[in-house]
Amino acid sequence: MIRWRWIPVKYLIRRAARAYGLIDPLTFLARMRSFSQPSEVKEPMELVRAGILFQARGVINARAIQFNLDWVWPFWVERQFNPSSPSFIPRGYAPTHVNLTHRNWTAVGLPGLPLYPLVDPNGLVTPLYDGWSLDFAFITVEGEKLFPSRLDHVEQKLCLDKELAVQTIVDKNGHRLTSLVRMIVHEGQPLLNISLTARSDTGGRLAVSLRPYNPEGIQFVEKIGLLPGSLGFLVDETPVLFDRKPDRFALSNYARGDVLTVPETFNGDKIECPIGMATAAAEFNCQPAGTVSVDLTVALTPDLQKHFKGVEVNPLTWPEALADTPQLEMADERLCFLFEAAKRTLMMLSAHEIYPGPFTYRRFWFRDAALMGNALLGLNRADRLGFHVARLPNRQKRDGYFESQEGEWDSNGQALWMINRWSRCSDTIPDKSLLRSIVLGADWIIDKRMERKTDPLLGGLLPAGFSAEHLGPNDYYYWDDFWGIAGLRSAAELLWRAGNSVQAEIYLKQAADFEQAVFRSIEAIPPSRSRGCIPASPLRRLDAGAIGSLVADYPLQLTPAGDQRIMNTLDFIYRHCFYRGGFFQDMIHSGVNIYLTLDLAQTLLRAEDNRFADLMQKAAELATPTGNWPEAIHPFSGGGCMGDGQHGWAAAEWIMMIRSLFVREEGETLVFGSGLLPQWLGESTVFGPTATPHGPVSVNFYRDAGGVSAHINGRWHSQQPELKIALPGFQPADNIRAETTVPLKPL
Repeated sequence: MIRWRWIPVKYLIRRAARAYGLIDPLTFLARMRSFSQPSEVKEPMELVRAGILFQARGVINARAIQFNLDWVWPFWVERQFNPSSPSFIPRGYAPTHVNLTHRNWTAVGLPGLPLYPLVDPNGLVTPLYDGWSLDFAFITVEGEKLFPSRLDHVEQKLCLDKELAVQTIVDKNGHRLTSLVRMIVHEGQPLLNISLTARSDTGGRLAVSLRPYNPEGIQFVEKIGLLPGSLGFLVDETPVLFDRKPDRFALSNYARGDVLTVPETFNGDKIECPIGMATAAAEFNCQPAGTVSVDLTVALTPDLQKHFKGVEVNPLTWPEALADTPQLEMADERLCFLFEAAKRTLMMLSAHEIYPGPFTYRRFWFRDAALMGNALLGLNRADRLGFHVARLPNRQKRDGYFESQEGEWDSNGQALWMINRWSRCSDTIPDKSLLRSIVLGADWIIDKRMERKTDPLLGGLLPAGFSAEHLGPNDYYYWDDFWGIAGLRSAAELLWRAGNSVQAEIYLKQAADFEQAVFRSIEAIPPSRSRGCIPASPLRRLDAGAIGSLVADYPLQLTPAGDQRIMNTLDFIYRHCFYRGGFFQDMIHSGVNIYLTLDLAQTLLRAEDNRFADLMQKAAELATPTGNWPEAIHPFSGGGCMGDGQHGWAAAEWIMMIRSLFVREEGETLVFGSGLLPQWLGESTVFGPTATPHGPVSVNFYRDAGGVSAHINGRWHSQQPELKIALPGFQPADNIRAETTVPLKPL
């Protein structure tokens, strides 16, 4: 065995760097880490690995794309490499070319399967996870080629009937191409189904092409063959089946060029490309003033077995999955559509694990799981969240740390808070196994807090850690501390309901001590640095990262509504961190962040500040035509510039925002209608049922001969809680009873 400590590794590395005229990597790393606070961990290795893979693809993109711009590329490339587009990015010395302007896609799935075929904004379809794609074009009799990815505008919509489907329509110069993409289960097997229809005044050919890329960039395809009877492609080992025989096939490789843009294609029955850039096309004739249709299917079972071994095909339909979720009726149809789309996003992304997204973020974080789990309760699906809660101990280390990524100290608080929310809303006492996990998790928070009793800034806080919330490099984040306090309070509630009042009292005292330490730290920040606000860390100046500190208000309610420090922080963010009406996160995201914008709206609503409505309308304005949001939105392209193109946390916050308009929790009181502004009231304005800690409730505000009345229905776990109606423009109504009609008096 090699004794590494005997080898002068650092000396050899430095000498090698000097020999090749390179910067000393050890000095470079030390300098880089000096920008963060000392911590027992560096960046989470999982995120480092993900970043390396992301940039590795960017290196391939840099080699493949810019030297082959005569190819047909996906929408983001056609825009990002076009100097006349607002999405254009100069390439210069950049070693990687990655999608930074149109990170948008929509998953088409089923509520019981963790499979997420993607459709990009102009109709490119990626059937398999991180795989190749299928694209569709129309070639006129004159040879003009209608490529959707090169068009400035296509029509796309999310179909929300009995199935979930994405429809894309291209209509130009008398040629119309329509695709409808959905997932189905046939004879127990999941399939991606694509229905294509083309119509042309002058005639031409509908072309189905197979592409060695996806919305992130190049995805190698080395072999393409034709299936027996020429009824489809065989891509490596995956068949793409047509319901009719094409009139023409063509195959090509990198040396020949793109199958749709060069004449020298290959007409045999298979082709190989050692570079991994094989392409293929199947063409179907369309007569003048006629229509041609074709159906494609791709089997998804191999993808399921590859990434989710042991997961059974659950043929749960969308009507079945949504049967007990809240129904929404209000005067703004756009807000209602976005709610329905967000429902489906959340149900898809919680089929196996709770994932923040179907592609880039198809991995687990406690942070996203806690907020998305809370939205599952908003959808009255405590049963679905309970499935995930039962599995949380599997992610807990022996010392009690709930770990998704190493060095993120907010996770224990989030896990305990999520368990408590589920326990209260479902009226379920955790079993012994989960209670042991809760105790371990709470003890970890207590043990993790730093002593430093004489240090007014850092004493009693959690140590410096990495925040994937993109607040900055390792630091002593109040975000982590506020979650820790909420976690201890949650553990106390859980144990108290389980009959362990002694341990519950211990955790309540620890939570109080923790809270005192945090607010003592906030008070100790020099006024010149805090300006009456709560920075991201006691050692940081005010910047966009301060938004993390607002978690003390929403959703944790550790501070009272309208707390002065919270509102000062919010006003600072409004003045310095907004762009075109939305919160612009400078750090890493470098775009307008929807879920954080909606978090600010929740704080404003709680403080009875009607600016919340402006933030809601901005979020609705920035949603895609298919009703979702990327993690961050490019200020000029309007497309995604960071993270997953269909972000689950954003969908969750939209669900919770709509819920808060109708019913929100203020302590143990349920407040109804406080966000329903006059423009959103129709003849009948309805929401429910939604889970609350007291039981599921529904509410209906309706117009009658006497004006406006309210009716609340509730199925309480025990006694009815305090109910309050606070509809804007009407006198508040307190101490009301459910199941009765409450006439409201105008102010």
